[in-house]
Amino acid sequence: MTIEKNYNISFIAALALREKQIQQNYRPIIAVHKWFARRPGTLFRGLLLSEFAAGPIASTYFKSHRFAGITVVDPFMGGGTPLLEANRIGCNVVGTDINPMAAWVVREEIDALDLCAYTETAGRLAGHLAQELGHFYKTRCPLTGRADADVKYFMWVKTGTCVACGQEFDLFPGYTLAEDARHPAYVLICPGCGDLNEVADPKNPGNCACGVRLRADGPVKRNKCPCPHCGQMNATPFHGAGPPTHRLFAMEYHNPELKKRPGRLFKKPDAEDLARVAAAGAAWQRMRPSFVPDDAIPEGDESSRLHRWGYERFSELFNDRQLLALETSARFIAGVTDRRVRRALATNLSDLLRYQNMLCRYDAMALKSLDIFSIHGFPVSYLQVESNILGLRNPNGSPIGSGAWVNITEKYTKAKRYCTAPFEVLFDGKKKTTHYVVGEWIGEKHPELPDAAPRDIDIRCLSSTDIELAPDSLDGVFTDPPYFGMVQYGELMHFCYVWLRKLMGGDFPGLELTTTRHLDELTGNATAERNIEHFAEGLAAVYTRMAAALKPGAPLLFTYHHNKQEAYQAAALAILDAGLTCSASLPCPAEMGGSIHIHGTASSIVDTVFVCRDRGATPRAWLFEDAAGLARLMKRELAELRLAGMKPTLGDTRCIAFGHITRMAIGGLRPEWIPSWSTAKKLATIRVAMDALATVEEACALLQATEGKVFTLATMPLLSEQTRIREYRTR
Repeated sequence: MTIEKNYNISFIAALALREKQIQQNYRPIIAVHKWFARRPGTLFRGLLLSEFAAGPIASTYFKSHRFAGITVVDPFMGGGTPLLEANRIGCNVVGTDINPMAAWVVREEIDALDLCAYTETAGRLAGHLAQELGHFYKTRCPLTGRADADVKYFMWVKTGTCVACGQEFDLFPGYTLAEDARHPAYVLICPGCGDLNEVADPKNPGNCACGVRLRADGPVKRNKCPCPHCGQMNATPFHGAGPPTHRLFAMEYHNPELKKRPGRLFKKPDAEDLARVAAAGAAWQRMRPSFVPDDAIPEGDESSRLHRWGYERFSELFNDRQLLALETSARFIAGVTDRRVRRALATNLSDLLRYQNMLCRYDAMALKSLDIFSIHGFPVSYLQVESNILGLRNPNGSPIGSGAWVNITEKYTKAKRYCTAPFEVLFDGKKKTTHYVVGEWIGEKHPELPDAAPRDIDIRCLSSTDIELAPDSLDGVFTDPPYFGMVQYGELMHFCYVWLRKLMGGDFPGLELTTTRHLDELTGNATAERNIEHFAEGLAAVYTRMAAALKPGAPLLFTYHHNKQEAYQAAALAILDAGLTCSASLPCPAEMGGSIHIHGTASSIVDTVFVCRDRGATPRAWLFEDAAGLARLMKRELAELRLAGMKPTLGDTRCIAFGHITRMAIGGLRPEWIPSWSTAKKLATIRVAMDALATVEEACALLQATEGKVFTLATMPLLSEQTRIREYRTR
């Protein structure tokens, strides 16, 4: 057992916290394709090295490692973070996931690619799109008269039809297009004429030139809106059968002639702009699409929202210009003869979809497009944004804006470069430097080091309960299992998968399945009637299979957090049914508090890392018998997290408490655990054992009672280990 000895909460938390702020800068590999709730790569590197390297993690983290002959499995690989980190340090890896999109993404991350061939083909694609479609993304600058200024974003508002008078009206929930955070002033849309007005104070905005009083709030409130023509109150979905209708009301554009002008450039669409919209629509109507999927949107917890708004098919989630551009892109990709490059570009198209649809929203503060999955769902709002699919570049070559081909291919190129030259980020105060870890790489074989020993890579789309693993064959299981909640990854990824499968063909390896949805997916789902018992039984089946293949004493390690006790009962059941004990429960930052899907909620950003083995002892300092002992343990760990730069919230504290209570309950129940009990009895037994030890409320109350008192971290060596990052730089 080495994680229990070598791992350092404060050291890894500091790295993970920085990584989650801009994860693509620390782990560019994740930009291959969108996946949800990716855990920090720094965390899993720290855990792997704590287990397999000799010495404290602060002294081994930045060194190069090659662990030939060690095999690591991730039975819930998702976006593949544990596998990527294990493969990078020379381990053989086996990854499975029930979702075919996960298997596709991880293969794209790991598989070698001729970057020269890719960038050349991506360049030809960009040129082709510019020639065929570029004119649809131009506008006349009203300030200089330039006729070919590039549009960055098109803003659309949903429209309704009055049930009384039959006339159309706009559905504005608010009239603020831009705030003054990244623009010199607020930009308000006139409720009367639609002109854009810059104002200093949105509470006292004055009048538009047309005489109408400006205001920030809109007429839509609680999904109801009065008709401006007759006064009739209308309710959602504001139209008859079919998907919602939209009207173009504003644009953000780029004019290099005005590069010294502060702020952004906005305009109300003129007659030429509306003519371009109509021309794009006419071009789409003339086209006979080969690659735009006509699949129906299945019923589901998330997709039911789309059905309520009248969307029945995936193609209805895009406007005509988007469909025209996506079909044109797909036709080019289908003609690429290099099979690996075609795979890469198809993956790019799939990833691009999350920005090229009519569910994206414009962030009025950040002044950018928010992709469809920014809240881990299918958000249907009243204001949508359409990004220029070609994209723009600054004179230095860097992309402007988001959601375009130029953004996607540049991120993908950086991701694949990282595979052959992975790095870590070193900090000295506020100064950061890139430290390339020479000798490590991601992939089966290093393309530039022919004599380097290859690693075995086995990526499969199947349930982990069906994989055959020899007894005593695994050196470790490192995973981030499904979140028992209502995050429907299967439903969400189906949005991309229908396009990918249509483009590459159902007979293409990895695309045999017709859907990303699966009845055995381990998430709560009201539509599929998947409850906590289903989750617990599924998790137990996987952990039992993994435990049977582990070498004696090898870890089954997983990250976990939830704000409800029943989810921890399910995790404890799975560990006990697998015949394992829990020797450690370690806190670590998992997400960023500012993430849109959790910002302003009671959600925690802290995971518990459960370290489970078939044998072993827990360090005495981590043992407790009651709420007072738990509070003392949590106090030490909260101090370590603060040392790393975190500001733990009550939600974080609760998750840490649940982790420790779960660990101790497992230790108490293991000697007399009977796997043949019913699931209901197991869950109830675990709850009783957890409550007998301590409740989260008791532990948190004791912590609050000591608030304001001076607490000194007993393990001062952590402070000296923290400085070893700087010491390493000077060697």
